[in-house]
Amino acid sequence: MSAFPARLAARPTAALGRATAASPTPAASRTPAAHHRGATAAPGRRAPGTTAAALLIAAAASGISGPSLALPTAARALHVPTASAAWLMTAYGLGLLVGTPLLAGTAGRRGPAALVRVGAALVALGAAIVLASPSALLPLVAGRAVEAAGAAGLTVAAFRIAGRDRSGRSTGLVAIGNAAGGTLGLFVGAGAAQLLGWRAALVMPLLALTVLPAVLRPAGRASRAGQAGQAGQAGSTRPGAPAGRFRDALPLGLLRRPGFRRPALLMLALATVNFALVYGAPRRVAALTGWGPLPTGAAVASVALAGALLSWQLVRLAPALGTARVRVLLAAGSAAAAAAAAFAPWPPVVLLGSALSSLVTAGGQGVLTGSAVGGLAPERQGGAIGLFNLAFPAGVAAGPVLAGFADQTVQFLY
Repeated sequence: MSAFPARLAARPTAALGRATAASPTPAASRTPAAHHRGATAAPGRRAPGTTAAALLIAAAASGISGPSLALPTAARALHVPTASAAWLMTAYGLGLLVGTPLLAGTAGRRGPAALVRVGAALVALGAAIVLASPSALLPLVAGRAVEAAGAAGLTVAAFRIAGRDRSGRSTGLVAIGNAAGGTLGLFVGAGAAQLLGWRAALVMPLLALTVLPAVLRPAGRASRAGQAGQAGQAGSTRPGAPAGRFRDALPLGLLRRPGFRRPALLMLALATVNFALVYGAPRRVAALTGWGPLPTGAAVASVALAGALLSWQLVRLAPALGTARVRVLLAAGSAAAAAAAAFAPWPPVVLLGSALSSLVTAGGQGVLTGSAVGGLAPERQGGAIGLFNLAFPAGVAAGPVLAGFADQTVQFLY
């Protein structure tokens, strides 16, 4: 057992960044409802349902990278260039980008359980569109976007379930699940495409439906705890003040807080680099080795998964390192990963770049989420997490575009 839980128990604001320690919690947040049973986890212990939430988000994230190695086959079937077929990946990022605030501001008002149900329904609808569509790019792109909107709801729900643990450990575990699903999707998607056809690689988020029974119960408890907290806040709300649910739906004022804006922008940079490599690194490895989709997917997914798992050490060490040092490490690691994957002429170094990018992205999502919401009242944290998580799908959408631009112009990703 490391000293990390004890350190957090003694100084619970350490993992949430310097802004938390500097800004005391508003008096309104210290109502009895804020300490309602189940609202938060005991220091040093994971929030109930964290493991199920990590599995849920892993299944949802598999849709990000699942089509990557099946794109050439899909492009031939659709009679379009591979660069055009890359819209099947970009559309997923756009769906996540739109679905995150939309579901967080509508179904999210009713808590994680409602988000899980609505998200699962959209995933099933999007997959049905993909499987039933003719061999034309536009309806497939639309189906992928709907599928991603559902996955966005599942993602926000998973982080809200884990967010009851203020130490950041549960959030870190869910972030690792997110990274693990995104990396394993490469291999699973390639295998599904080979066994069942290229469309199977486009509907990987359907795996999330298998986790629903395990996640709905803790999601329901989190929803009841959140509703109790909102009820406690209602008595202290001044007449004429904006309702809490409106703040949760559109918390754009958070962008004016440097303590929120800086980690969000760093998360956007980390995610963009990571998903540029999700698109480009397998192609680079295949070009350097001559491997087929399955060996390439296995190699890239394995090293990226190793990086995601190692990110847990970064999450554990973050309080001791301090906010500033962690951010420098994340930025430097992402830049080194991009350089290694883009310029190195040796496959092992390209794979090392993928692993390093996965490490800093998963670790960054776990650490920076806590930093971004530090100092906020409990009733505002759900909306803040939803807004912060927009950085991740923005990177999912921008990464393949960046890699494609490099492929066609600079031509160091090939």
